Amino acid sequence: MTDPRHIHISDYNYPLPDERIAKFPMARRDQSKLLIYRKGEVGEDVFYHLPDYLPEGALMVFNNTKVIQARMHFRKASGALIEVFLLEPAEPSDYEQMFQTTGHCAWYCLVGNLKKWKEGPLTRELSIKNLELRVKATRGEIHGTSHRIDFSWDAPVSFAEIIDAMGELPIPPYLNRATQESDKTTYQTVYSKIKGSVAAPTAGLHFTPEVLQAIDAHGIDREELTLHVGAGTFKPVKSEEIEGHEMHTEYISVRRETIAKLIRHEGQAIAVGTTSVRTLESLYYMGLKVLRNPDLTEDQLHVSQWEPYENHGDENHGDRHNDRSAAEIRVPVPVILSLQALASWMDAHDLQVLHSSTQIIIAPGYDYKIVKMLVTNFHQPQSTLLLLVSAFVKGDWRKIYDYALSHDFRFLSYGDSSLLIP
Repeated sequence: MTDPRHIHISDYNYPLPDERIAKFPMARRDQSKLLIYRKGEVGEDVFYHLPDYLPEGALMVFNNTKVIQARMHFRKASGALIEVFLLEPAEPSDYEQMFQTTGHCAWYCLVGNLKKWKEGPLTRELSIKNLELRVKATRGEIHGTSHRIDFSWDAPVSFAEIIDAMGELPIPPYLNRATQESDKTTYQTVYSKIKGSVAAPTAGLHFTPEVLQAIDAHGIDREELTLHVGAGTFKPVKSEEIEGHEMHTEYISVRRETIAKLIRHEGQAIAVGTTSVRTLESLYYMGLKVLRNPDLTEDQLHVSQWEPYENHGDENHGDRHNDRSAAEIRVPVPVILSLQALASWMDAHDLQVLHSSTQIIIAPGYDYKIVKMLVTNFHQPQSTLLLLVSAFVKGDWRKIYDYALSHDFRFLSYGDSSLLIP
């Protein structure tokens, strides 16, 4: 695998006029346009017909994360408005426990208008289920680019109920508009279940119950996993080379049965969205870790940014005792072997669900292990998501984006879709 650290992000630029960015979704989700890239040829259809292009018997994987109302606003006595943007749980650190907690919790947050919040807690009065309560936010230590914020409240309601009452859905900044009531529905996938994301896995926004039924009718196996999308998904690459860009960490949950399904499908899957891609591909490297050390914890399975580009050969597959170097004779561990190792590790630890995290960056030079077809939207210029797409189509991304720009496709989160088959 080629190390992509010295890729120049400027090579992944293209002109995207503001009028090509879809500010609102289509009235009917599955009527969006669908670009088909198949073995170098580009065409188009309507998303509703997606199942017609999928092979019978394949496994299709969806990210079932749900976007939370992560923007919380507090007004100081001076009139200054402070925005507290929830990024990831601090205490408790488990997402499920976090949303059920009552009385107190802490998050790592971005703070807007920070200079106006000099000292003391912020408070806001709320009414939930006919209960009057006061929510207090206290600023703690700096955590990277964020702050720890402790929340406390004086009524027997959960934190999930609090953010539903006072939070605002965080639509992407490039839409350049305020969140509307309709976004609460349209900026969620129809299969969203597990709260935790601050951005939608937007490739899934096109699916309707009818399309899902058609996928089933085509004999395609559907499976769900969870990756909570962080605000870092919008973080621009500011360094000239991508070596200088730090990828954000995202938290994943994968069921033991999902691993079993992947093994039954020979370690191959159709991914819906880049978040599903990053989760599926990370599973391969997690399997390699437990092959080397079965005593690792879930946290230690974290996949770091550059891990895929380090040498991951299996010493047992080659003969060290000749004139060739070890690096030359080592061959990659097969996907099935890695997934079987991960499944056995979960069994040994009595885990039905794997909870870990990934910081993986997928860029040209990356060798895809599990994902064979990809459903995805059209991404921002000079973004890590565009790098992921370029890696998938072996550098042929310009043909795809030139077609989309010249054929009136709508771009970004609420835009049109594509099916990529290398």
